[in-house]
Amino acid sequence: MPVATLIAGWFFGIEGTDRKKFLNVSIIVIGVMIASFGEIKFVLIGFVFQLCGVAFEATRLVLVQRLLSSAEFKMDPLVSLYYFAPVCAIMNFCVALVAEIPRMTLSEVYHVGLLTLLANATLAFLLNVSVVFLIGRTSGLVMTLCGVLKDILLVFASIMIWGTPVSALQYFGYTIALGGLVYFKLGTDTIKQQFSEANRQWAEYGAKHPAMRKVMVFGAILIVIFIVLGGLAPSAGYDAEYVKSLVGQSTGEKAT
Repeated sequence: MPVATLIAGWFFGIEGTDRKKFLNVSIIVIGVMIASFGEIKFVLIGFVFQLCGVAFEATRLVLVQRLLSSAEFKMDPLVSLYYFAPVCAIMNFCVALVAEIPRMTLSEVYHVGLLTLLANATLAFLLNVSVVFLIGRTSGLVMTLCGVLKDILLVFASIMIWGTPVSALQYFGYTIALGGLVYFKLGTDTIKQQFSEANRQWAEYGAKHPAMRKVMVFGAILIVIFIVLGGLAPSAGYDAEYVKSLVGQSTGEKAT
């Protein structure tokens, strides 16, 4: 999605071509692809729908950015929402008229709850308002990168709340994506300054507390070794039915 938005921005002349920015965004996308590699079940028709959705959404974000930021229009975010929100509502209604309304009953609506539907519509409206304000202050590309960060935060929230299992490959992919986001935000010069400052403070700490510094380095190495070995080690599982059959055979032999 970020790469598609960047290319759409170049195509419509919203942003100038920048190879460094394209490389940075590509690294973020590669990290997300690595993280989702183990969970992909390829279906051709779904892939085509997803590809079309990415292209349409990237075009929409770039055109919204043109409405809000270009010198030709320079439209207020709420005014832009006033223009394109009814169009989106009409298109959604046309799709629902064919796909959902014929099978929808009032009992299902009451089962969900009118208050729940009202709260959902309110949150959707606030989301649209926040999106147009964000695009107006930044760009459509930043909007899609915020979506990547949101997905990563959702994954970590599911790990902490529901204990969702995540593989070492997924951790590696999310780390690449987060590193790319940090680089996109700060830039090379700022990162170099931060590293220089961190190295200076680490050297000062080592001069004042040399023994503690060695202990910290040794502990960090041990943690990395345990993480790597834990990710490479095979899962220790057993077949319960196989164990029961072995126990049954041994008890049968003893009885005879």
